[in-house]
Amino acid sequence: MFKKFDIDNFNQNPFNLIGNEWMLITSKNKQNKKVNAMTASWGGLGIMWGKPVAFVVIRPQRYTIDFVNSSNKFSLCFFNEKYKKTLSYFGTVSGRDEDKISNSDLTIVENSDIPYFYESKIVLFCSNLYKQKFEENCFIDKQIIEKWYPNKDYHYIYIASINQILQK
Repeated sequence: MFKKFDIDNFNQNPFNLIGNEWMLITSKNKQNKKVNAMTASWGGLGIMWGKPVAFVVIRPQRYTIDFVNSSNKFSLCFFNEKYKKTLSYFGTVSGRDEDKISNSDLTIVENSDIPYFYESKIVLFCSNLYKQKFEENCFIDKQIIEKWYPNKDYHYIYIASINQILQK
C-alpha cells in the first residue's frame, strides 16, 4: 500500500527515475472530468522559489496539455520495470484517438482530485506555479532546435510545486 513520504527524505535519483524509467504525467480535465496521461522522459526535480518542485515539458500538440492547463494539477507516476511496455504505449498513442487508460493494465485512483495510477511505485502530486513556451531566440545552443524541433513545435515548460509524495 501507499504511504506518505516526507519530501525532505526523498532520495531517489531523478536522472534514473525520469530519464531511464520514465513517468506518466496524469491529469484530469476540470470541465469534462476525463483523465489522460502521457509518458515523459524529460523533466526534473529541484527547489524553486523556496519550494520543492518538478518541471515537465509538454509539446503543444499533446492531448495531455489540455488537461494540465484545465486543472493546473497533475501527478507524476513512476513504475517498476514490468510496466515499461505500458509506458511505451502511453507515449505513442494519443488519448484523442482511444481510451488509453481503459486499454491498459493500469487503474486510475484519485487523491484530492488529482488522478494517479494504483500500480505506481512512486507518485508526486503537483500544482502548477509557472508555464511558458520555449522560444527559439532563447536557445543558446542552436543545434537543439535542429535536432529536437525541426517542426518548430516547442515545448511548454511547467514548473509545479510538489505537494505530496506517495511511495509503496
